Amino acid sequence: MKKPNILLITSDQQHWSTLGFLNPKIKTPNLDRLFREGTNFSRAYCPNPTCTPTRASIITGQYPSLHGAWTLGTHLREDAPTVGHELSRAGYYTALVGKAHFQALGNTPEYPSIESQPTLRNLDFWREFHGPWYGFQNVETARMHADEYHAGGHYGVWMEDNGLVNWRDYFQDYPPNPAKPPRYGAWDLPEEFHYNNWTSQRTIAQFDAAGDSPFFVWSSFHDPHPPYLVPEPWASMYDPADMEIGTLEDGELEKLPPHFGMTQEEKPDFSAYKESGFSTHGMHSHLADEAKARRNLALYFGMISFMDAHIGCILDALDERGLTENTLVVFSTDHGHFFGQHGLWAKGPFHFEDEIRVPFLVRWPGQVSAGHHNEALQSLVDLAPTFLAAAGLPIPGRMQGLNQLPTWQGSEEEPVRDHAIIEFRHEPTTIHLRTFVTARWKLTVYRDRDYGELFDLQNDPQERCNLWNDDSYATVKANLFQQWINAELRREPMEMPRISGA
Repeated sequence: MKKPNILLITSDQQHWSTLGFLNPKIKTPNLDRLFREGTNFSRAYCPNPTCTPTRASIITGQYPSLHGAWTLGTHLREDAPTVGHELSRAGYYTALVGKAHFQALGNTPEYPSIESQPTLRNLDFWREFHGPWYGFQNVETARMHADEYHAGGHYGVWMEDNGLVNWRDYFQDYPPNPAKPPRYGAWDLPEEFHYNNWTSQRTIAQFDAAGDSPFFVWSSFHDPHPPYLVPEPWASMYDPADMEIGTLEDGELEKLPPHFGMTQEEKPDFSAYKESGFSTHGMHSHLADEAKARRNLALYFGMISFMDAHIGCILDALDERGLTENTLVVFSTDHGHFFGQHGLWAKGPFHFEDEIRVPFLVRWPGQVSAGHHNEALQSLVDLAPTFLAAAGLPIPGRMQGLNQLPTWQGSEEEPVRDHAIIEFRHEPTTIHLRTFVTARWKLTVYRDRDYGELFDLQNDPQERCNLWNDDSYATVKANLFQQWINAELRREPMEMPRISGA
């Protein structure tokens, strides 16, 4: 039997609800097509609501606490075994196009990073470097979001080779130049040179590069991660007046850990939370001007619709090459995004559903139900083992994720997963938390702290009432802790089987 092709398409920092078939305010015709032809898994979670940890989990099948890239500003070690290595050994052509973010933006002699300046602007390096890297035989990557100074890499080569020799004019200077502030709103970068076009073009090229071999291609889009910047007509596609931003109810943060309430101060002092000396994402004031907030959300929607158009190009290319029927396509993102819910914006150590729940679509003609909604719990850490199962390959004992193929194919009544675990650690202790999610409940603990969170997702889906200190839920909390401890024991990897008595 011919092995299936595997195509993973991801966005960056996309709220789970920003899909046209779920939200009539946004237009995503191509993601809607994936739903019509596949299944929407409505309860999918990231293993960590920041980029590097989750992206490393996607390819290793391990949680950040095991693979080692536990926060932003860390590296996944380059010798880490990945799903790409396993598939390559089985005869697959493996490629990554777009954002990687497996390494820190910083660069030290002890921990070198090619995803950092000045290497990113060294186009001679990128003309020569195409892998192998983290199990991908061919790599075409870039690091920035919008016009950030991190621009360069293979994307810089592509712009220059296609005639935009002054591409640096459309991005922030490196080193950063205070006289050239970041852009906002409508980007003057010609649409044909946007990284969405680069990502879709170079993804399609990988289908041809694979030849007669089955392929595993990760098409990794950079949007809709802020800054809020996109070319026209996408920048004006949505009217800010039509945007519905999230709300903060009076008193809802009073029962939560103190850093939640501090986000609603004009000038909060988070210095005590920065044990490492580095900034902690989300630990700042989240107060926002309503008009600017609506404009941000309109741009965010425009960025998604622009990306969706290029996802359509990729899906069309599969059709044109006769590859659709034998290609497993998964669409997701690395983590979610706040747009006003609970008074929060973007991301941080706030494990509400808006940030840890992700869009998750699976299409595999003849194998996965079409136009179906499924509430079975999913985790992005499950992608690597499930891809291996789809390819008919054994799953290494080092992988902590679960094989979701039976659930995707609908061949089992009982879901593979009865929980999801989400990690977050920016600082050694002050911001070190984990969350345990079941079909109904969510429990969050903080290292060395007596506060925490308990939400009833069935009766309080918007997570307005923290039940952590409610004595009437003490038994519920105790039962969840017992389930969680067993889940922690079950997720211990077993890379080496026991082969003798001593």
